[in-house]
Amino acid sequence: MPFCLDSYLARIGYDGPREATATTLAAVHRAHAFAIPFENLDIQMGLPVRLDLPALVDKLVSRRRGGYCFEQNSLFLAALRALGFAPVPCEARVSSDEDPGAIRPRTHMTLVVPAAGREFLCDVGFGGGGPVEPVPMDGAAVEQLGDRLRVETRGALRVLQLRGNGAWLDQYRFLAEERFPVDFEVANWYTCTYPGSRFVTTLTAQRARPEGRHVLRNLVYTFRLGETVTERTLSREELVPFLAETFGIELSAGTRFAALDGAGASPPPA
Repeated sequence: MPFCLDSYLARIGYDGPREATATTLAAVHRAHAFAIPFENLDIQMGLPVRLDLPALVDKLVSRRRGGYCFEQNSLFLAALRALGFAPVPCEARVSSDEDPGAIRPRTHMTLVVPAAGREFLCDVGFGGGGPVEPVPMDGAAVEQLGDRLRVETRGALRVLQLRGNGAWLDQYRFLAEERFPVDFEVANWYTCTYPGSRFVTTLTAQRARPEGRHVLRNLVYTFRLGETVTERTLSREELVPFLAETFGIELSAGTRFAALDGAGASPPPA
């Protein structure tokens, strides 16, 4: 399927330059991050998560839904290639807040993109707390929506870090080596079907916006800008209208979600 760049750019509200420059890369990354929400609602509704390009375009562009990392960054990968960039897709292990040293499965997709003689970590699929613009791979710290981010080199690994509580906190680690669609298909299958996966046991919708970061987990909604955090719990009746208003996700009234209909228990690490 040929990739329709015009439709994608209209979806993210971008009408700027299309030359493969660092400025264009940052602008398109930011537009995508602000426009397309991170969400796992298909899993919660018992629907498959498909990564072929026609399915991604139909869901995220034509039907204006969101998706999680494999969907978001696979679509972004196609867009960057259409713009003339040479992104390298990579697999990452997300760090555990409860056990920072734990080795977790490679269940995150991210991109390394060369531009203007440098390499940048590009990731529109790490949820409402992820980068909204590229992060330099050379260790330089950048500030985005009140957060400071950097990529640390640790032997052969690269580690995305967030500054918090006076320390640099690992977000995920990866090898900056190309991975292939079959690798992401395997990781995607695990993520959306394994009974202990957080995406199976927990409903989530997340979105970065210029005003701050919106995160919904089950019925708990958090808004954050830097270290300023507010939180409230929604009623079940509020959920579908709230998804539309806050995340731009339109669903039918009465839509059921597995995590809210009996899955219930605290999820084990995925």
